[in-house]
Amino acid sequence: MLASITAARINGPSRESDGSASIDFRFAATDPVFAGHFPKQPLVPGVFQLEMARLGAEWLIGEQLGVREISKAKFLRPIIPAELVRMNLRLSESDADIGVRATFSVGGQAAGETVLKLIKTNGT
Repeated sequence: MLASITAARINGPSRESDGSASIDFRFAATDPVFAGHFPKQPLVPGVFQLEMARLGAEWLIGEQLGVREISKAKFLRPIIPAELVRMNLRLSESDADIGVRATFSVGGQAAGETVLKLIKTNGT
């Protein structure tokens, strides 16, 4: 999953004027994940959106992060191979947690939303 998401990243994170950040992804139709998800109607697994949000937060703050809590995972439309996916991230930090709200869109159409609480793992 990590290799697929990293390979799909086109650009970003790009910081926006409102404090959020955006990252663009495009999953190649040849990515091995599509062989089993699903052979005749391939789509990006929903769990990828959760991992994209976690990785995006890591790329933004430059530290390894683990998931403490998934408070929201909403998948609004399938994401299929070769579509340009924009992820917008908003981070908030407290003493123990990093809050992440990620929204996903394809061609301006909402594709999903996730809210996570992450913790710094310091490489462990």
